[in-house]
Amino acid sequence: MWRRGSDSGSATIELVLMLPVAAAMMTMITFTGRVAMARQVADSAAYDAARSASLARTEATARAQANTAANASFAGQGFTCQPLTVTPNLTGFAVPPGQTATVTVTVSCRVDLRDILDLPGLPISDFITLNSSFVSPLDTYRSRT
Repeated sequence: MWRRGSDSGSATIELVLMLPVAAAMMTMITFTGRVAMARQVADSAAYDAARSASLARTEATARAQANTAANASFAGQGFTCQPLTVTPNLTGFAVPPGQTATVTVTVSCRVDLRDILDLPGLPISDFITLNSSFVSPLDTYRSRT
């Protein structure tokens, strides 16, 4: 028999009301973690690309090694970029040996987030573009051609 002021059934109603809120919070936590991981991978790819380019002997080899290293870094972490743009600044190769010189590589990647956020009507983009740069020194006394 139902009595006035009884709390029976209120826990079920509270659960039904809080379930969408909890699901939305979990989705946002997952999204935030995925974006943070993607940023970290972009930074790592820029570092790997710059380091590989700085070890090369020629500009052409440096450009190829920067592209290879950036692609391998993203693939190794399970991220696919559509497109991945690797832009090396190789003006350091024109500096004569004996003087300090650097190589800068900028990586730009458009990461697909639809595997997390495939919810219609959500005001968040399905893609995020990440940009990262890294500078690596060239060996001061090595020949550069």
